[in-house]
Amino acid sequence: MSKEVNVISTELLNLINNVPNWNAAEAQVTELTGGLTNQIYLVEINSKKYVLRRLSSNTDHLGIDRDCEAEATQIAADLGIGPHVYYFSKEQGILVVDFVESQPLKEEDFLVPERLERIVQTIKKYHSGPSIPASFCPFKTVRAYHDLALENGVKLPPEVEPALALALKMDSELSSVRTCCPCHNDLLAGNFLDDGQSIWVIDWEYAGMGDPFFDLGNFSVNQKLNAEDKRRLLTLYFGEYRESDSTHLEYMTLASDLREAFWGFLQSGVSEMDIDYYGYGKEHLDRFLANSSRLTP
Repeated sequence: MSKEVNVISTELLNLINNVPNWNAAEAQVTELTGGLTNQIYLVEINSKKYVLRRLSSNTDHLGIDRDCEAEATQIAADLGIGPHVYYFSKEQGILVVDFVESQPLKEEDFLVPERLERIVQTIKKYHSGPSIPASFCPFKTVRAYHDLALENGVKLPPEVEPALALALKMDSELSSVRTCCPCHNDLLAGNFLDDGQSIWVIDWEYAGMGDPFFDLGNFSVNQKLNAEDKRRLLTLYFGEYRESDSTHLEYMTLASDLREAFWGFLQSGVSEMDIDYYGYGKEHLDRFLANSSRLTP
């Protein structure tokens, strides 16, 4: 969804004027809604379209490194799977990329065989691409979010204790089979763009070196893939289906929901955005518990 910005705030006006070769008086600005962390705008200026991400400054607790995000975004552009980076300033809290004319994707769109194959090829491309200057482990992230949520006075539901115990077991089970590669770690439907020929991936703020199965599990749970869909995903990615890969995928599917749950709980205690973060966290915790009851490591 989007809405035209009729009156540009002084702060946004200054940000636009600080972008090289931009003049806010000549810009048409439209706010793009749906972001959970940052404010996002479509800026039409100099006969071109750009996406301006106004980066939230209160994100260190989430493990977001803005320099790393910008570098990962540039790597994606260099690989041909992300829009060109036009401007980045950590000090000003702004990242500007080219706008991609594309078809917005919904969950059911990911199951189209031809599109899923192109998505997998895109994921494999950045998994084998240049290193990203950060690391990511969902289990470490969950523990960090848990501790920070408590420090910020968040009253966590009692179900988090058995969930954390299960996460510890999964972490131990996977310790001997993990590999490491560049990962996106936030493969929501809205972070994929399809221009009819290429699949683009955007929003690299959680990118880091990590387990490729987390990307696959994160993708699976966000797109609500069933068992048959997951089998197809693994076959497309590895060229064959193996039961050991299926188990690894299921663990990381669970880890994805648990990360989202504690992300929401932590955000409920620190974010200034008017979003029901606690409800978001509880929804993902409930799904984690429901799915984990069918798979105990």
